[in-house]
Amino acid sequence: MDTPLDARRLARDNNNSWPAHFRATLALGIPLIGAQLAQLGINTTDVMIVGRLGAEHLAAMVISAQFLFTILIFGSGFAIAVVPMVAQAYGRGDVVSVRRSLRMGLWVVTGYWLLMQPVFYHAESILIATGQKPEVVKLAGEYIAIGHYAVLPGLLFNVVRALVSAIGRAGVILNVTIVTLAMNAFFAYALVLGHFGLPALGMQGAAIVSVAVQLAGFLFILAYVQVREETRRYEMLVRLWRPDWHALWDVVRLGLPICVTILAEVSLFTAASLLMGRIGTIELAAHGIALQWASIAFMIPLGLSQAATVLVGVAHGRGDHTALVRASIAVVVLSCAIAIAGGITFAIIPRYLGSWFLDVSSADAPRVLAYAAPLIVVAGLFQLVDGLQVIANGLLRGLKDARVPMIMALIAYWPIGFFLAWLLAFPLGFGGIGIWYGFLIGLAAAAAMLCARFYMLVRKEETLA
Repeated sequence: MDTPLDARRLARDNNNSWPAHFRATLALGIPLIGAQLAQLGINTTDVMIVGRLGAEHLAAMVISAQFLFTILIFGSGFAIAVVPMVAQAYGRGDVVSVRRSLRMGLWVVTGYWLLMQPVFYHAESILIATGQKPEVVKLAGEYIAIGHYAVLPGLLFNVVRALVSAIGRAGVILNVTIVTLAMNAFFAYALVLGHFGLPALGMQGAAIVSVAVQLAGFLFILAYVQVREETRRYEMLVRLWRPDWHALWDVVRLGLPICVTILAEVSLFTAASLLMGRIGTIELAAHGIALQWASIAFMIPLGLSQAATVLVGVAHGRGDHTALVRASIAVVVLSCAIAIAGGITFAIIPRYLGSWFLDVSSADAPRVLAYAAPLIVVAGLFQLVDGLQVIANGLLRGLKDARVPMIMALIAYWPIGFFLAWLLAFPLGFGGIGIWYGFLIGLAAAAAMLCARFYMLVRKEETLA
């Protein structure tokens, strides 16, 4: 039976006025956006601190972080799958299904981490095979040997956040991420460089801090869930050892396509850097600046996409078609408005934005800025189509639809996006800007297909209702 608190919340959630839906989207989306930006800040802080050890250490930090991030982001698909499962069950008032989805989510991500142990163990061999320098790989191997233990609590954290997102308490996710950002900055500065009387452990110090910070983040959010009355009643850890094969299969079935979709997009931008590197060093540096701004801007629709999954999932679980439609329209309108504002900003001051990531007094700075400026303008257009495709993905996940969107995304990213990027850059001679135009078209194709898919599913449900 629902507690009085839940009854009030459900009554509030049934307010289907447009202002209520926009407020709900912002109330859930802003903390999730902030959490994404804070997480980006953790990675940036690590690179800045380790970079003070020298070029080799910086290169090792970059490739080891990318190595672990690829494994983490793939496994995060299983954690993301838990979000609509919990949201729909919460919308139905089904406490048992919420608990089972969370428990099996914890099982699946733990099993995934264990399956990745051979990959962690052979990390140095894998990096050598990709053509990295042996001295850099040795340093990276030292980091990965310790740092891979941070992947598990990171995945577990993402599973538990499904519950606090579903009940509208996403603020705790932001608070925990800000605390871990501050912890990471302080202890990395102390242990990597040897300050405040602590030993200078270099790369190993950065890895130790990474593990401690990720573990602390998981324990913080777990403590919140266990202490708060509204979340404790789901008894997430009760009989944790007991399997629920149906729920476990749902996590795997829904999560695997999400894993593949995420990896396909991440690898697409890795391929973009490789293509740009074939053109030249100046071009690659300019590409890196534009991509950094595109990544920062992407955190906004990514956070809104996570909110969309929850809001649509809860409405779908409650059987409230009007709430589902209005929630989806609200998040799309907000995302487009923010993307247009950001795109205008990128178009007006591209050289100024480019100077943020460059020593403007260096000899190559004018050439890099001149090349980066048009790329940053295209990055502004990116915000609209990339935002739309990630929002559409979030909406579809709220309906627990992942397999067909995966196929659509793979087609848009690679046969369309990557092929056009190569074609425009090299055979047609557009160079670096051609790579960005190709990816822009690919992401636009993904946005169109995924939005059409969501529209058709919603119309189908309306017909059946």
